[in-house]
Amino acid sequence: MAPVKSPPRSALLDTHTLLWACATPDKLSSPVRRWLDDGRNRALVSHATLWELSIKVGLAKVSLPDSFFEDIPGLGYEWLEIRTEHLAEYRKLPLHHRDPFDRMLVAQARHEHLPLISCDPDIRRYKVDVFW
Repeated sequence: MAPVKSPPRSALLDTHTLLWACATPDKLSSPVRRWLDDGRNRALVSHATLWELSIKVGLAKVSLPDSFFEDIPGLGYEWLEIRTEHLAEYRKLPLHHRDPFDRMLVAQARHEHLPLISCDPDIRRYKVDVFW
């Protein structure tokens, strides 16, 4: 799908988007920084992102504060749990991308009719709206 032309009111954050928003916001595009700063918008974080980050922390690929996961709601983000419907959507996806966590985010975004905030070019190969 094409990039989202106007900023959405609700969107799902890719894992790198969450990390950059929390630690290095200058890596985010200007529209994404403005969108995240607008308190009227609803930014969702998938439990798949937490799972991915937990694995990366365990492998010492990422270093996060001990309270990182607990702090996310206080930063204005909402949780998006993985539901059976998301798994059904996941199974329908073509194998454009081998990363199972990114594929789950695509499935969730598609099922929930949400754009995905991501700069990952592989994500754009799926039929999902992307905001960056």
